[in-house]
Amino acid sequence: MKKIVLLSDTHGFLDAKIEHYVAQADEVWHAGDIGKIEVIDQLQQVKTLRAVYGNIDSHTIRQLAPDHLYFDCEGVKILMIHIAGTPGRYIPTARGLIQKYRPDVLICGHSHILKVMHDPTYKHLHMNPGAVGISGFHKIRTLLRFEINKGKIENLEAVELGSRGALSNAVNGAD
Repeated sequence: MKKIVLLSDTHGFLDAKIEHYVAQADEVWHAGDIGKIEVIDQLQQVKTLRAVYGNIDSHTIRQLAPDHLYFDCEGVKILMIHIAGTPGRYIPTARGLIQKYRPDVLICGHSHILKVMHDPTYKHLHMNPGAVGISGFHKIRTLLRFEINKGKIENLEAVELGSRGALSNAVNGAD
């Protein structure tokens, strides 16, 4: 059994709330828009990290994280890519990877919208943890945590970490 914390769209921001959940996991997965190399460094110091780069990530981050990952975790085939779209409306690149790998779980980020749903066409679980950072249009910072046990996703939980706006204002020096 593996305990997973799934993040996306940190945009260079990690705080104690994120670190609290990461510390409880066996692995942390990051679905892109990492933002700063320090985020990779901090997460790798604590847990095994699997990450893909996103559209805002620098060349340095792109050298450390691929555009997509396909791997097996405890008997579950995982495909992770930053920009995928949603079931019924995948972008061509994501659709091609889905058809090639036939994953059990597709993980993506980019939209800043938390979404977990079954894809009836490709028969996989579609997971987007939303955005955990403070940059973007989302109002609530979110992540997903779950366990993978003998080929099954169990104890899936969406975690709300509070308002993006309050932290954004505090970090930028506004009241």
